[in-house]
Parts: sequence; structure tokens; C-alpha cells
Amino acid sequence: MLGPPYNHTVETPATFFLVGIPGLQSSHLWLAVSLSAMYTIALVGNSIIMVVICMDSTLQEPMFCFLCVLAAVDIVMASSVVPKMVSIFSSGHSSISFQACFTQMYFVHAATAVETGLLLAMAFDRCVAICKPLHYKSILTPRVMLGMSVAITIRAVIFMTPLSWMISHLPFCGSHVVPHSYCEHMAVAKLACADPMPICLYSLIGSSIIVSSDVVLIAASYILILRAVFGLSSKNAQWKALSTCGSHVGVMALYYLPGMASIYVAWLGPDSVPLHTQVLLADLYLVIPPTLNPIIYGLRTKQMRKRIWSLLICCVLEHTCECS
Repeated sequence: MLGPPYNHTVETPATFFLVGIPGLQSSHLWLAVSLSAMYTIALVGNSIIMVVICMDSTLQEPMFCFLCVLAAVDIVMASSVVPKMVSIFSSGHSSISFQACFTQMYFVHAATAVETGLLLAMAFDRCVAICKPLHYKSILTPRVMLGMSVAITIRAVIFMTPLSWMISHLPFCGSHVVPHSYCEHMAVAKLACADPMPICLYSLIGSSIIVSSDVVLIAASYILILRAVFGLSSKNAQWKALSTCGSHVGVMALYYLPGMASIYVAWLGPDSVPLHTQVLLADLYLVIPPTLNPIIYGLRTKQMRKRIWSLLICCVLEHTCECS
């Protein structure tokens, strides 16, 4: 038999209440301090990268353009969730309006979909730069870069818009307490009076397709990079290339593993993995990459490091001259 249709006469809840991390309330203050520190690093680091790349005409290569966009996406992703998390953990202000909840949900999940596409674009950029250095500028033209950026954005919008629409049209006639520290879509959908299974399936299948295709292509890019690197005669060049690739892969692992683990664990339910572990995984994959990306992709790049230092020295000298 078919289940009952959605009852659209049920009033939309004015407010949801975010629990934070269920079972870890005693650690909320420590988590607030840690998140505040990580958010400050992410905000300052990504802002510096954006300013340096936009101001310096020598940093207009495709790699730095993608890095600038990645920094902007990281700021959006972290800013969508961290301020509210810190508010919950430090002062217990857990209420969030219905509109704010779904706005947060859309920006968080759209930003994560854009970020995985950017990581793929950056891996492709490095692959072309190392494997086809003579054809680099002819392959990665401004038109190709614009096309890649538009395709990444459209893919995120196509995936996220139906998901947000479906969840926002669910009837919420029961509890409005979300057992999470932000408006995670599956946690919100499970509060509905209707069956959330179609939404959960859409989310699981869509996320799996996007992430698995990106990971396969990223892995193929780095395999080609490694083949080219091991063909170099200089051991020093090999070591530098391996060190750079290793740090990139490490950041990607910190992004993809907690993210996909949180999705599959949420699908399996609290009986398989404790709820606080599920929430922690979902939180970490939104906070750790924006904190580490400016360090790994920015400060470890020699050109970026030199430009950042020169910008800081100029700022200090200007300030000194003004004071005197």
C-alpha cells in the first residue's frame, strides 16, 4: 500500500533547535575555543591568499586562480557553520529560524560540492603543468578555466537545489530539535512527519556519484604526475614533487574521508556508530580543510610564500612610516 501523502496543512516551524554534539555537552566550551581558533586561521589565511593573488599580476596562472576561488569557497563554507557552532557551544544559543536553517543547509552543501570540483580542477592543473609543461598555457586557456569553473558551479546547483526544495517542503509536525551542530540535511529530514527515505536516497546516490567520479579522476591525475616525477633524473626534484603531492593528498584525504564517512554513517543510523561520532565527523570535514588549505596550497608554494612575505613587509614599513 502507498503511504499517506504529505500533509501540507501542517504549519511550517518558525524555529529549529540545534543540540550541538549530543553526549559531549561537557566538552562544548573546549570545542568552542578550538573552533574559534581554527576559524580565525581559516579566515585570515584564506583572506591573505585572495588579497595576494588579486593584487599581484605575476600570480595570474591557472593554479593561483583556482586557489583564489578555493579560498573564497573555504571562507563561505566555514562561515556558514562555525559562528553558529561557537554560539551553541559557548552560550547555548541553539535556536535557528526555519529560513536561516535552510539557507545554511544550501550554502554548506553547495560549497562542499564546489570544493570537490575545485580540488579536481587543481589536480588536473598540476597534471598538465608536470606532464605537459610545454603545452600548459595552450591547454589551460582562460576560456577553458572559465568553462571548468562554470561547470563546477552548475553541477553543485543542480545537485543541491532539488535536495533543498524537497526538504523544505516536508511537513514538520513533531520535534523541532535537530540532533546536530548545524542544519545537516539528513538530520533535518528525519524530523519530518513524512518518510525521508527518498531524500536520503537522493542525497546518498548524488553524493556518491559526485565524490567517486572526482576521486577517481584526481587519483588518475596524481598517478600520471608520479609517473612523470619518477622519470626525472634529479633526486632533489623528485623529492620536492613527492613532498608537494603528499601534502595535497593528505589534505584531500582529510576532506573526503570524514565527509563520506559522515554520509554513510548517518545512513546506517545511530545503532552502528554513536551519534556524537557522526556529528563530529560532519563537523570536522567542514572545518579542517578550510584551516589547512591556505597552509598546504598557499604557504608551501614558493611563489605564494615570497609574495605573502613581501606584502607583510610592505604593510609593516608603511605603518612604520605613518607612525613616524
